[in-house]
This record gives sequence, structure tokens and C-alpha cells, in this order.
Amino acid sequence: MDFLTSSLLCLLLAWFLLQAFKSFRTGRKSSESKLPPGPRRLPIFGNLFELGDKPHRSLAKLAQVHGPVMSLKLGSLFTVVVSSEATAKEILQRQDLTFSNRTVVDAVRACQHHEVALPWLPVSPIWRTLRKVCNTHLFTTPKLDANEHLRRDKIQQLIASVGNCCLKGEAVSIGQAAFETTINLLSNTIFSVDLVGPNSSNAQEFKKTVSNIMENAGKPNLADYFPLLQKIDPQGIRRRVTVHLDMLLDLFEKMYDERRGSRKSQVSNDVLDTLLQIIEGGTEELNKSHVLHLLSVLFIAGTDTTSATLEWAMAELLRNQHVLHKAKKELEQAIGKGNPVEESDINRLSYLQAIVKETFRMHPAVPLLLPRRAGSDAELGGFRIPQGSQVLVNVWAMGRNPSIWENPNSFIPERFLGSEVDVKGRDFGLIPFGGGRRICPGLPLAIRMLHLMLGSLINCFDWELEGGLSPDEIDMEEKFGISVQMAKPLRAIPILV
Repeated sequence: MDFLTSSLLCLLLAWFLLQAFKSFRTGRKSSESKLPPGPRRLPIFGNLFELGDKPHRSLAKLAQVHGPVMSLKLGSLFTVVVSSEATAKEILQRQDLTFSNRTVVDAVRACQHHEVALPWLPVSPIWRTLRKVCNTHLFTTPKLDANEHLRRDKIQQLIASVGNCCLKGEAVSIGQAAFETTINLLSNTIFSVDLVGPNSSNAQEFKKTVSNIMENAGKPNLADYFPLLQKIDPQGIRRRVTVHLDMLLDLFEKMYDERRGSRKSQVSNDVLDTLLQIIEGGTEELNKSHVLHLLSVLFIAGTDTTSATLEWAMAELLRNQHVLHKAKKELEQAIGKGNPVEESDINRLSYLQAIVKETFRMHPAVPLLLPRRAGSDAELGGFRIPQGSQVLVNVWAMGRNPSIWENPNSFIPERFLGSEVDVKGRDFGLIPFGGGRRICPGLPLAIRMLHLMLGSLINCFDWELEGGLSPDEIDMEEKFGISVQMAKPLRAIPILV
């Protein structure tokens, strides 16, 4: 440890000891009696050591002891964790305005991402502009319907790629295949080109880059809990995110500049053309930096979470063969064995829809959502939430709550048959995309892509696990980041039906 680091840590220790002494002298404990309950805190570090490497699981266990509104001290950061349907509704609906802004984690300060990127901006005119761009030019029903042919083409390419593996007897990396399909769908929608080729090294590098950003940004970071350490970035998290994010921003800047130079002679009528028209028209407070960071958000969040969810769904189907057989039977009766799923088929595939919902329940891609911040003092469940508190909504804990779900640790899609529960932010026991004004804008596209990919993969192929593994030997261990991935990628051998 160098002299500067040692000195800063000593200053940090002295500052916290001083704060602790002041608290003792002024009897501040009496004023904290209305704060949410929580586990006993260590001096300086508070409850940091209780997070573990899978915070969504650790916090769920603590909530079983301390209740659905729980407080922790993570270094100097006062944090409130909500873990029930009622408290989530209070945060995301009834008091949505109070809790609408984000806690900006140090990792997303890389490349000044937090100053211009939609997920981290406070509710403001530029946030509304970027949100309107997404809702008007990307994810509305008419826009999605108009681009249906792109999704059809990408699903056909996915089936062809898997079919080649089938002929060779090679295993498919399910998450990688879903990632390539999703990224090329986005890149065709936005740029009118494929960004990656099937099974190419650049596709694997792109996935590695995105995964590194999500993993590092989701790691517990000392710089978030002890702000004095932000200048030295003690774990190197911001430095690593900067390297990976720079790669994406450089790629998008090159495509942006090339398109801007060619617009006089050629118009593509894709999302990038629309964004350039908005900038050139001067009708909105939008500039090149906003566009580049918006593109990075769309590609990072859209590809990572969708491919992770598809991989978890396939893993659960291979572990629960009776569910897989039931899904295949529905597909055969509705659209015919061996045919890819079309978007017009989805409404007739109630069991496939139930499988996707059950996957969201058990494996929400972002188990703690993105952290929110109390904009003012508030009350929640009879407890005081101080202004500036970080608020985490543990959707993973709600999905495993036995008071909401019967046999919560079992994969039972039948629980959703005949149910009106959906994932669109209205049913707060199942909110993998969040809720309120900061609900994920990409929800409509993600829902379509998941049904298309999952239905097509199981209707066009039978599957065997690589290496002769039995279904109960699938490794379901998690790797935590902003999104939760399978720690060991799922690989399976396709067999033509």
C-alpha cells in the first residue's frame, strides 16, 4: 500500500471515529428510533461484510429477520432495503416522485457516463427528452410492429446457426447465441447493419466487454461507501469500466460520424437517422454525447439482460423435463413441430408465456434493480427514510417470498396459467423491469425477443447437455453484477426434431 493510500485510509478512520464520538455525545440514537430496523453495525464499516458476493441473497436472509423495510449502514452510506410487494408499490408508485432519482455508483462515473446516460440522470428536461426518444422512436407498438421483419430475420439466422452445430454434433453456448441474436437485432434497428457475425471472435469480445461492464458496475465498491476513496478508486473498478466503456463509445462514435457524413447522399430511416434529425432540427436538448451514451445503454442493458434471462430459462427447462415436454406439445399443436415462432403466435402460447414469467420470478436479471435515492425525508411502513438514503428494491427476494408464491423455489409455470399477473410494472410481486416513471423502456422489445428465441429453440430442436450431464447436474450457481449471470455458461447439443 503506497503512502497516499495509507494516508487517506488513516484520515478516513479518524473522520469516522470523530463522527461516532459526536453521535455518542449528542445522544443521536434517540432520534434514530424511527429508522427502519436492521442488523447490528460494526464501527466504520457498518454492515458491509454482510453483503457477501451475492448481495440479493444476503439481503433476503436479513429481511427475514428484520422485516420488509430494513436499514443498513454500508460505510457512510445509509441504505434502505425493501423486500415486499406492498413496500415496493409504495416506492415505485405512491411515492415514485420522491424516490425517482438514482444513487450514482462510482463505476458509472467512468467517461462521465452518469452525466448524460438515461438510467443515471435525475428527472430533468434532458432525461425526459431521452425517455421520449426511447418511447417514441424505439419501443412503441407501431415502431416494433414495423420492425417485425428484422426480428424474423434474426430468429431465422439463430435457427440456421444452431442447425449448423446440430449437423456437426457441436454444443451451443446458449447465452452467447442469444447475445449475438439480440445485438444484431439492435444494431439493425439502430444502424441497419449487423455488428457481429455468428460464432465470430468479435461477437465473443463484444459479449466479454459488456459482461465486464455489468459485473464491475454491480460489485460492492469501497468508493461508494467511503466517498473519500473515490479519487484513488481503490479496487480499480472505475478504471476497468472506463477501458471497456471507451471501447463501445469509440465504436459508436465512428458509426455516428460515418453516418453524419453520408446523410446527404443516403438516408437509412433507422434510429440513428432519426436521432441525427432531432439534433440537426434543434427541437430538443440533445447532442452527440447524449446519443453515444444512449446507444451504449441500449446495447449494454439490452443484450446482457435478455441473453441472461434466455439462458436461465433454457437451464430451467432442461432441469425440468416435464415442463419442457409440455411446452413442446403446446408449440406443436399451435404452430407445428420444427417451425420458428412468429410474433403473431405469442398470444396463443399461454404456457410459453408462463415459462417466461416464471423465469423472471426466479431469475430476475437485475435482482436489486438500479439503486434509488430519497429526494427528501419520507415515511415508509411507519419508518423514517432520511433524505439522501440509498433505496434498494430486492425483486429477487419478492420472487422467492412464500407469502406471495407457493413453493417459491420450484420452477412451476402453471402458477401463471389463467393469471392476470404480468411484468409491466402493475403487479408489484413481479417487477423484473422495475416500475413507475423509471421502468425499463426496453421492456416491450425484450418481451418479444424472449418469446421468439425461447419458443423457436425448443420447437426446432431437442437438446442434450454437453458431456453427457444429467439434468440435475446443471450448475445453477450465480455470478453477481448489475445483472446476474450463470457462473458456468450453459452449453447444450441441439438435435433436429
